[in-house]
Formats: sequence, structure tokens, C-alpha cells
Amino acid sequence: MTDLRGVMIAIPAFNEAESIGGVIREVRGAAASVPILVLDDGSADDTRRVAEAEGAEVLSFAYHLGLGGCVQAAYQYAFEHGFDYVIRLDGDGQHDPADIPRMVEALRSTGCELVIASRFLEAANRPKIAPRLMGIALFRFILRILLGKVVTDPTSGYVGVNRNALQLFSRVFPLQYPEIEALVVLQRRAFRFTEIPTSTRARLHGQSTITPVRVVFYMIHVLLGVFVNILRVPSLAFWRRKQ
Repeated sequence: MTDLRGVMIAIPAFNEAESIGGVIREVRGAAASVPILVLDDGSADDTRRVAEAEGAEVLSFAYHLGLGGCVQAAYQYAFEHGFDYVIRLDGDGQHDPADIPRMVEALRSTGCELVIASRFLEAANRPKIAPRLMGIALFRFILRILLGKVVTDPTSGYVGVNRNALQLFSRVFPLQYPEIEALVVLQRRAFRFTEIPTSTRARLHGQSTITPVRVVFYMIHVLLGVFVNILRVPSLAFWRRKQ
């Protein structure tokens, strides 16, 4: 069995009162003794009450910080409380908590600072989300150039980090759309990442707020953030190959 000592689970949640209880129970089933921290991002519903009733620790924010702000708060909390690993998954139930032990094992066995649970490593698991697939393909192409390595699922919200990454991300972390820019931040420190396969599921309740218009806005915003990081760091793999 995987040793889960020193692990914390972080679950960002915004108005997920209908789903968060089921997610916490599934996490308990997969990793019974692991502390769970729910980041209640200014929810207007009973997300906090439901999470606390299920026995999770809750950080509740008075205002909607956005995903990056929530995740950084979780990393700061984990680093300051001495955790060695954090596994982050969404509060809508799309991620399968059964993968948590495999993610921890990948962090331990590889020594990588970050592990991504990828929906695209195995063909049978690939979701059919056409509006987003174009953006994912574009980000794969750009990251392949910048990092010198293929990232099959650059927008995955199911990730694990070790203490080295916690120390970094507790100080510096992209606040709006963190997944892709975080990989560039890791590259700046010569940190490593890996991927393991996972499958995605339908939301337990409600509908996604991601519309085609939001996808376009997301792509533009992330590309700007990535290129700002490139200008700051001429030592990225892309530039090294040009020299």
C-alpha cells in the first residue's frame, strides 16, 4: 500500500454545495487518514457548511479569489504546516479520488516536483470536449517548444506537488489560470514534472461555467502570461536550443 504520511488533499470549491460532500466521502474512501482542506472561494451557497459537516478543514474566503488564489492559499497552508505533498482535485466530482495513491507514489518514486493526472495518456479516457480541445492542442504545441517535453494534459486540474514545489508556489504562483503558467514557473527553477493516466467523469451536479467565449478568453490570457515568463527567463529550453 502507498504510504500517505505527509500528504494533504486540497479541494478548491466555488458554489459546490451539491457536490462537495460526495467528493470528500470519495477522498476518504481512497485515502482515509489524509487531511482534507477545502478552499471555499466566496461561495454563496452552503459549500462551507457541507464540507465541515463531512469533517474537512475549510478555508473560507470573503471574496471570490479565483482558482489561482485558492490554490496558492492551499500551498501556503500546507508548507507552513509541514506537509510534504499536496494533491489538488476539483470540487465538482469530475476527478476520481482513487488515483490519489498513484499520484503520491509517482511523486515519491520519480522525485519530480509535480505530477499531472492526464486525461489524454490513454485513448479510452479522453474526454469529448470539443471547444476546449483546440485550446489544449495549442497549449501542448507551445509547451513542447518551451519545455522541450510533451505535456498531454496541460490544463488538468488534478495535480500533485512535493515540498520543493510547495516552497516555490507558496511565494510565486499564477493567480488567474494557473495550470499552464505553473509549468513555466517550474521550468525556470529546473524542476521536473511527470504525468500519469486518469479518467474524467461528468460533474456530480450543476453545469460548468466554461463557455466557448470563456475558452477564447482563457487562451488569450494564458498565452500572454506564458510569453511574459519567456521574456523574463531567457534560459528556457526554447531559447537554449536557439543558441
